[in-house]
Amino acid sequence: MPEEKTTNNPPKRKWLPAAAAVAGAAVLALGLKYWLWSRDHEKTDDAFIDAHVETISSQVQGQVVRIYVDDNQEVKKNDPLMDIDPTDYSVKLEQARAELAAAVAQSKKADLDAESYKQLYAKDQVSRQQFQHAMSEADVSRADAELARKKVDAADLDLQHARIAAPEDGRVTRKAVESRNYVQVGQPLMALVPRQVWVTANFKETQLTRMRAGQKASVRVDAYPGRRFSAHVDSIQSGTGSRFSLLPAENATGNFVKIVQRIPVKIAFDDPPESLPPLSPGMSAEPEVELK
Repeated sequence: MPEEKTTNNPPKRKWLPAAAAVAGAAVLALGLKYWLWSRDHEKTDDAFIDAHVETISSQVQGQVVRIYVDDNQEVKKNDPLMDIDPTDYSVKLEQARAELAAAVAQSKKADLDAESYKQLYAKDQVSRQQFQHAMSEADVSRADAELARKKVDAADLDLQHARIAAPEDGRVTRKAVESRNYVQVGQPLMALVPRQVWVTANFKETQLTRMRAGQKASVRVDAYPGRRFSAHVDSIQSGTGSRFSLLPAENATGNFVKIVQRIPVKIAFDDPPESLPPLSPGMSAEPEVELK
């Protein structure tokens, strides 16, 4: 009896063409979806958190007698930051007040003399020259008294400046002063980072065709993965970043190569600063703008 021949050929995979068609359709759908999305959106990863960092300096010179803050400490507006020895400024204020009192007394005496000479001149008992001299003395005395008042105001202002206070809410950073240091006028002592921050995004010039101030945006910050912050386009800088750099590019050299330029765009957060997590200048961000 003849033996039956067996074959080891695997069954044909008839589902492969169908799977390939489904995968192709999915890729096509994703590509179409991305193309439709990209028509009305622009994004960049060349962006960072920005703020007006204030440099705290002294308006008077002297020795630091007390510091109220440490690095990275939160402060409120008008909170004391440090004190400069006020002794010299207190003495100057008292001296200015004494000079003011003497000037006011002299002014009153000159006014009385001028009034007396006025009456005598009306009776023709003094010469016109004597009368005019008395009136001039009164004017000079009043001017001296006013100058003395200004000196008192200046001395009082210097005494107030001996205490340095926070100009606004923020966080202290880069503290470069210690107790008993002698500081000069204008010397940087520390920096204050306010809570009011925004995003500076460097978009390519080709991405700005339809971008306008007021358009909705969203921002992702690398420090807070998974979160998206609501924002809007605040303004677009009138010039490229390279044009305002320290050494602008010189293109009139005969070896010009065209490079797509980037233009800074200011993107403001919609939420108030106090409701945002800590955002520090320099943090990396990724904004996305709706071009509608």
